[in-house]
Amino acid sequence: MSFLDRYLAIWILAAMALGLLLGRFVPGLNTFLDSMQVGGISLPIAIGLLVMMYPVLAKVRYDETHRVTGDRTLLTLSLVLNWLVGPAFMFTLAWIFLPDLPEYRTGLIIVGLARCIAMVFIWNDLACGDREAAAVLVAINSVFQVIAFGALGWFYLQILPGWLGLETVSAEFSVWAIVLSVLVFLGIPLLAGFLTRVLGERAKGREWYEETFLPKIGPWALYGLLFTIVLLFSMQGEAITSQPLDVARMAIPLLLYFVLMFFVSLLVSRAVGLSYAKSTSVAFTAAGNNFELAIAVSIGTFGIASGQALAGVVGPLIEVPVLVGLVYVALRLGPRLFPGDPTLPNRSTTGAQS
Repeated sequence: MSFLDRYLAIWILAAMALGLLLGRFVPGLNTFLDSMQVGGISLPIAIGLLVMMYPVLAKVRYDETHRVTGDRTLLTLSLVLNWLVGPAFMFTLAWIFLPDLPEYRTGLIIVGLARCIAMVFIWNDLACGDREAAAVLVAINSVFQVIAFGALGWFYLQILPGWLGLETVSAEFSVWAIVLSVLVFLGIPLLAGFLTRVLGERAKGREWYEETFLPKIGPWALYGLLFTIVLLFSMQGEAITSQPLDVARMAIPLLLYFVLMFFVSLLVSRAVGLSYAKSTSVAFTAAGNNFELAIAVSIGTFGIASGQALAGVVGPLIEVPVLVGLVYVALRLGPRLFPGDPTLPNRSTTGAQS
């Protein structure tokens, strides 16, 4: 493992702390960063995510995705976990832990509806999951995000609470915001990674591409991750640090969500016969969330100063360190849960450089 990989958890915590400090003590920084938007998309955040995702998507062997698309067990399980179990579980946790705080509760439900299409590539790669499986599952999530996000939001904020005799919330979601999020945060890096793989192999061959080119661009994935984390927390540092008790109340259901979704997904994947690599991809895809979409939807629907928007910001505050921790958990538990599995990572190749 490289020096950056070995101490990744420390770098991420340092990036979060730096971002919070910058947002808290540099006057006008969050306003300046918020002003750099096009179509509701933050340009600094977009740049960070694109730099983060491009090297990982350039590693995908796109000519091998057919083995994933033909795996009905994998695809069905991922769809069930992401679009039935995940939103329902977050809805339940939000109502259990925040029954008296409707704005934060609504914000968490929106976080649960925004399935991950970006950072999951980093967590999956660090845990040596199946890259081709992750690419296919995220692509499917993107399609469902465009089709199902608005309908599920209507169901979980109005219909289901009404059936249960609970308070309902009226919300209208912009389909364009959802489509734009998918195109920017998945479409651009996916196209760039695909073209790089195809053109690079055609010009120099697979051996040169994977042994010479990929090691050179690999570290940029983690540079992009750290840059994104600093930006995200500096933009919202003041809001987070000025309301610590509210953040703590939202942190509990979020922590339970990320941890339990990961372990349930991993164990169910193992139970249905998936390999370590595929099980890891399913688990991280199900546990992660698209924080950028959740924040954009909350701000667009309820306003930038709303409790719903704060809940969207708190999501990655909890998600990032928890999923980094779960990377190490996956690597440690892998040999015990999947003894003899040929897809288990070698210690010497563990990390984003593998």
